[in-house]
Amino acid sequence: MHGRIPAAARRAGFATPDVVPELLREYGAATRRAVEHYLAAERPAPYLHDLLTDYPRRGGKMMRPAICIANARAFGARLEDAVRSAAAIELLHNALLIHDDIEDGSDLRRGRPALHKLHGIPRAINAGDALLLLALRPLLDNRGALGQPLSLRILEQTQAMARETAEGQALELGWRDGGATDVTEADYLTMVLKKTAWMATIWPAQIGVLIGGRGETDPGRVVRFGFFLGATFQILDDLLNLTADRAYGKELNGDLYEAKRTLMLIHARRTCGDGERDQIDAFLALRREERTPGQIGWLAGLMARLGSIDYARTVAEALAGAAEHEFALAYGHLPPSPDKDFIAGLIPWVFERI
Repeated sequence: MHGRIPAAARRAGFATPDVVPELLREYGAATRRAVEHYLAAERPAPYLHDLLTDYPRRGGKMMRPAICIANARAFGARLEDAVRSAAAIELLHNALLIHDDIEDGSDLRRGRPALHKLHGIPRAINAGDALLLLALRPLLDNRGALGQPLSLRILEQTQAMARETAEGQALELGWRDGGATDVTEADYLTMVLKKTAWMATIWPAQIGVLIGGRGETDPGRVVRFGFFLGATFQILDDLLNLTADRAYGKELNGDLYEAKRTLMLIHARRTCGDGERDQIDAFLALRREERTPGQIGWLAGLMARLGSIDYARTVAEALAGAAEHEFALAYGHLPPSPDKDFIAGLIPWVFERI
């Protein structure tokens, strides 16, 4: 077993195998080398280069590129066949983080001020745009090793993911800006499928399957597994935003200040009394800068009192169980390997921070 097993994982019967942190380190290091190669190849443009390299060099869990590489290897490819795609995934992820931080009004990213807080919104947007375009370079370079047809399919999957992700972000921003109060749990899970799961888990797995199967294996086989894993990850990340210490690296209670329609908020509004519901709706109608620490504390306390936090943990555990079932369907036919164990081991791993 790897370290202390969190309470949520113990209740769900999960324990992270050692191969998960091992391959996160190995595949993360390979991805960082590839990312640095592409960053170094960029002309050191004034007012851009330092911003372009900032987020990629702050570190990170490397979950997304590791999912890509592990799927590629589990389905029969070599690490070097997948590392360019893994670098593209990491570059694109960091580009969208820059834009997300602006759209969400976030103050922190990975324990440091968000890029727009350091350099202003216009320059941060420009750096995010440049990083998005740079992420295409390794995907184009796939043509030499993977061939034109397979490289094109990877680009097609990337375009499909980008559309899903934009639609998911639009839902979340639309609910916030429109003061939506009627968001349901089903709406939340639809948003999570599009905004989180498609980019964080489904797309990296699909690219890995395409590479490992040389385009002959249907990448749709991992969509359901990716959704349940990604949804579990997002709910736990939402919980972490309420309960984390300084090591979290992002603004504590930032989701409440941003009025994100999390599972906990939806549950609290559904189960509270009429007077409390009116207070929640009034809170949601405010602009971020109008929300006070006192209001944030009241809402966080209400969630705890109504059992919304425990409810979200229970839902996350149920989704993790569904992910285990879908893993067996998508990967059960593959021979044993560290990469197959890694993919299965991500299910308990996502509980480790809670």
